[in-house]
Amino acid sequence: MKRLIGTTLFTTGALVAALVLPGAPAQASEREPRIDLRVLVVSDGGPATDAIAAELDAAGTPYTEIDLTRADRPVIDAGYLADTSGDRNRAKFQAVVLPNDNPFPAGSAEMAALVNYERAYDIPQVDAYTYARPEVGLQYAVLGGYAGSLDGVAAQTTAAGLSGPFGYLEGAVPFEDNSPTVGESYAYLSTPVAGSDFTPYVEAAIPGTTKRGSLVGEYRHDGRRELVVTFVYNQYQQQFRLLARGIVEWMTGGTHLGASRNYFAVHVDDVFAADDRWNSTLNCTPGDVDCTDPDAVPDPIRMTAADVDHAAAWQTSRNFTLDMAYNAAGTVDFRADNNGADPLADRFVAKRNDFRWINHTYTHAFLGCEQNTSTVPWQCATNPDGSIKWVSRQDVSDEIALNRVWGQTAGLPLENDELVTGEHSGLRVLPQQNTDNPNLGPALGDNNIGWLASDNSREPGQRQVGTATTVPRYPMNVFYNAGRAAEQVDEYNWIYTSRAQGGSGICEDNPATTTCLPAPLDPATGYADHIVPLERQIALGHVLANDPKPHFIHQSNLAEDRIAYPVLDGVLDAYDALFAPGTPVVNLRMKDIGQELQRRSAWRTAVQNGQVTAYRVGDTVTVEGPSGTAVPVTVPEGTLHFGSGSGSGSLFGEAYAGGRSGWTSLAGARLTLELPYVEALRADGPAPARVAAPAPAARVPAGVTEPVSPGAGG
Repeated sequence: MKRLIGTTLFTTGALVAALVLPGAPAQASEREPRIDLRVLVVSDGGPATDAIAAELDAAGTPYTEIDLTRADRPVIDAGYLADTSGDRNRAKFQAVVLPNDNPFPAGSAEMAALVNYERAYDIPQVDAYTYARPEVGLQYAVLGGYAGSLDGVAAQTTAAGLSGPFGYLEGAVPFEDNSPTVGESYAYLSTPVAGSDFTPYVEAAIPGTTKRGSLVGEYRHDGRRELVVTFVYNQYQQQFRLLARGIVEWMTGGTHLGASRNYFAVHVDDVFAADDRWNSTLNCTPGDVDCTDPDAVPDPIRMTAADVDHAAAWQTSRNFTLDMAYNAAGTVDFRADNNGADPLADRFVAKRNDFRWINHTYTHAFLGCEQNTSTVPWQCATNPDGSIKWVSRQDVSDEIALNRVWGQTAGLPLENDELVTGEHSGLRVLPQQNTDNPNLGPALGDNNIGWLASDNSREPGQRQVGTATTVPRYPMNVFYNAGRAAEQVDEYNWIYTSRAQGGSGICEDNPATTTCLPAPLDPATGYADHIVPLERQIALGHVLANDPKPHFIHQSNLAEDRIAYPVLDGVLDAYDALFAPGTPVVNLRMKDIGQELQRRSAWRTAVQNGQVTAYRVGDTVTVEGPSGTAVPVTVPEGTLHFGSGSGSGSLFGEAYAGGRSGWTSLAGARLTLELPYVEALRADGPAPARVAAPAPAARVPAGVTEPVSPGAGG
């Protein structure tokens, strides 16, 4: 199968960027070839090539994929790889990714065509997963090396890796070990063949020896450059996520379309309100519509002024800002019941500028259909003719407007076009409500709402609702109805253990659920020893995947035992240990996240529809497409941007992960970018500081996929 992700397009509104590329002369001659900024991914259906393709896709880097298992795939020959454009030879791909160093039969004409192409145009090759052998510059693993599991092994980036394509890392590359019964990482560890031009970038200790073997390294030979990867992985595993950026950096020489960041944002819902507490005897939450036991008495959890001080101090210590989604009726009602006093609200208002704020509606009312709670689960109430009773447009609008007015009066630094409805209500929720409340969209328009939170576990994609675009949020599995660790563990045990073990049996009825427990967690230790590490791993996986979507918890989790902080600290501590200071977590507010997701979607559509093309000729890169198209570009640190008619340059984009990147709008003007170094990248030159080569094909299944976080509340 041929999947065309990037292709040549028309030239309405061109961006022309002059890049002094490594090894290129100051001025391009007419005989210099054109190199298209697109990657060729040749896949055999294994997880390694799929993982690299997923990384390119997430960053917005154009690529074309060929599936070797398809009989109707195109043949890779000289004409497929190169042709002419005007009076120039044209290389159609800036890099090649193969499943291994040679996935074709012996004597293959296709492999010969690739070899000749790489030599002729100095195109790097990534071997996505291969075994150690002299053909890739390494000794066979049986000759003093190792072949087997790397589960739980601490690999390390070498000095060459840190000064080269993996310089955004701190150094450690820990391999996951999520299950003692599942093999998750298979690898070959070996040392370079004597006399080979092989530079290890990531190594691990060879068991039983004092030597270290290569896991990722660059092999230069016969006028070619290969990045040799000798461990298997999938796109979700932490070890790949840590190295994915560097693999792309190596294959593109640090200059490519697309950009990526490591994002983390946390919304705290129900601020000023109180969340009902889980009852460990009744195994339900008194106050919720599904807790109908006559003995059910609500026991609310609400933050205190001391919790506000703790949150503010925590933010300062972590250089991280929480987004407070507030319900003003919570403080209005509290004051009514307490002679006008509310220390919590007073402290929050006094420290209002320490936090970001989001309108969460006035009372946290359910804004979809009117709920009939006489049955469990609840149902949508109906009119006499059988039609659904919907919460009115006026009621929805009042919930938004009243909360906004309260926040403005209190001086909260709001963005008035952001909204989180209670439980993401108003949007469709299955099985009871399979469409949006038809009054939601008009009410959003009445209040000029541009960004509306949605639940990523229900709707992972953005969509338009009236004037608003949704922003999917990840629910963290720190329950809204738990203020103490023991409550969290008790409810967790109820959800995730079998009926025979005293649980609800939900996992028995849904065997695909990945978080089911073999036995109940210890109430005293289960939170710290099991839940926190698991939730840290899930959230960190999102952070490392260039995924800007926010996570959400509840104000109850910042109260009492403050159970959210161990999870948040776990994510940030793990991140700080893995990444260099120049690769910080990016902490955006909701509308900025929405805009980033929206911009990515538009870029993906433009590329897939053949509206954008990019190539370089010598020291010049040209990007062409419709005027106004926002294009993501990544270039090396020190790259200067020269505006139209300007004699001096300014730094392009933003510094991140050792390079510079950003979005540039195609406006028909000439944009000149000058790169700071001219070190040769050619295969017959010295090993470059910021380049590497390809890796081999997967022969062992990579055992872990991304866990699913069920979450709760909203």
